[in-house]
Amino acid sequence: MTTVTGVSRAGRGRAWGSVPEELSARVPAEQRGPGRDRDSVRLLVSRGTEVSHHAFVELPGRLRAGDLLIVNTSATLAAAVDGRIGHARVVVHFSTRGDDGRWAVELRDPDSRGTTRARAGGPAGTVVRLPGDARLVLEEPLAPRGRRLWWGRVPGADVLGLLRRYGRPIRYSYTDRDQPLSVYQTVFALPSDDGAGSAEMPSAARPFTSRLVAELVSRGVQFAPVTLHTGVASAESHEPPYPERYEVPAVSARLINAARAGGGRIIAVGTTAVRAVESATGEDGLVRAAKGWTGLVVTPERGVRAVDGLLTGLHEPEASHLLMLEAIAGGAAIERAYEEALRGRYLWHEFGDVHLILPERPHSERYSRNSTSE
Repeated sequence: MTTVTGVSRAGRGRAWGSVPEELSARVPAEQRGPGRDRDSVRLLVSRGTEVSHHAFVELPGRLRAGDLLIVNTSATLAAAVDGRIGHARVVVHFSTRGDDGRWAVELRDPDSRGTTRARAGGPAGTVVRLPGDARLVLEEPLAPRGRRLWWGRVPGADVLGLLRRYGRPIRYSYTDRDQPLSVYQTVFALPSDDGAGSAEMPSAARPFTSRLVAELVSRGVQFAPVTLHTGVASAESHEPPYPERYEVPAVSARLINAARAGGGRIIAVGTTAVRAVESATGEDGLVRAAKGWTGLVVTPERGVRAVDGLLTGLHEPEASHLLMLEAIAGGAAIERAYEEALRGRYLWHEFGDVHLILPERPHSERYSRNSTSE
């Protein structure tokens, strides 16, 4: 293990710069050599501006009895389906199912590498022919000024059944090849009663194995499941997240509140887990059972109320998720961690390495600071 301490330039200018293309994780960790598993990734640990380098299998040693991990149980859907507009080939990414039966979708152009390029959506009334004689009809943009995601209907078709039969996992150009859906499921994924799930994997949890979970439990680390069905990320434009469906069960709310009362640290596994639990947390800092839609965007100005730390992947400098990281750790700490990740040649994206952000101060001090800024 090596440890680096220092202070970087603070603020949101992303002083650490762009990510070299060669630092994209192109295949899952278990496919990079014999004897490797999902947990064969690296772990960057930061506490304030102090940064240390580890293997992910060392995670149990970075946590302590009484700590609690919030995990997202949403399963990943085979959300990419081939289609045609007239004679032109397109790929439809099914993002989010609305309460009225419509789906938020993104249309993309296929490229020569088996992946896709960005494409403007619309106009209203556009018909996309799908496999099995199904038709997708675009109705209106998801956001008034947005053009990427559109609401659309597939009349007379079971979209989830269509995805199961004809869909494949969403894949971006930095990956080498298509992967089976099982590669995009985390150890925490559970089927939902209505078949809903995430368009893209809640990837911070991907390195966990059943063996590692058992070790954490044996050391007194607790787990609280929540659900947030993630929509399609804006791979090129890095937009803030749109409203997504979530649930924080009553038992998880009780576990989180009890762990806090007992002095444990509340660590979210992934930005999706942060969004879910913070949506269910009152101004008093208590988590309560909640479900529905959340449009919450966690920023440094808003702060966090329930979460002390975060285990997450590495995000590009334009990514809106970095505002959430700064809300938890502060701008100087995130700048320092990312400078070290670049220097250490960590790997980015859903098959890449992970970053554990631990708190410098007790939650009571941090919550007091955040609550007075509102």
